[in-house]
Amino acid sequence: MKKQHLACAGLIALASTLGMASCSQKAAEETGSSSQATEIPAGGLKIAYVEIDTLMSQYEFCKDYTILMNKKGENIRATLAGKERALQAKAAEMQKKYETNQFTTKEQVEQAQMALAKQQQDLQALNDRLSNDFAAEQMKYNNEMRDSIQAFLKEYNKAKKFDYIISKAGDNILIANAKYDITKDVVNGLNKRYKQSPEVKKQLEEKD
Repeated sequence: MKKQHLACAGLIALASTLGMASCSQKAAEETGSSSQATEIPAGGLKIAYVEIDTLMSQYEFCKDYTILMNKKGENIRATLAGKERALQAKAAEMQKKYETNQFTTKEQVEQAQMALAKQQQDLQALNDRLSNDFAAEQMKYNNEMRDSIQAFLKEYNKAKKFDYIISKAGDNILIANAKYDITKDVVNGLNKRYKQSPEVKKQLEEKD
């Protein structure tokens, strides 16, 4: 019986890049509390900007959910890596049985190959399901954060009456006058309104 090589595919990678992009809340009492961005040229457009990197690093909602999504991503990678190792061990065991003539018929070899292929397919299906679940949860939180910021700014701008409030991230704005930076206002206002839910608190306290 001609020898055949029994092997499994390489490690299945899960891309779990976190792209948290916005933030949430309710506002009113804190909307007029800041001294930022108060000098506006007469007759010109009233424009303010928010430093997105600072917002993401200081808004408690963003910080909490970044931690949660990182933990979830690590758990997914650990789960897939463990199952991949088990699959590789199974493939090595089957290969050893073949090389030591423990398979006595061609049918046994084919059955072993089919069983290994099925396990591989199941692992790929698990990878796809976990990846999709992760992406859906990430999108949910991103939407909550975006809606949160927009809701706050809508209330905030009732008093400030800016024509535009724009985001500044990296070099997307090459030059900006710091007196039109309302980042501190927005971060402080959002954090005053953010209330960590019991579910989030529990998840953050859970050990990996």
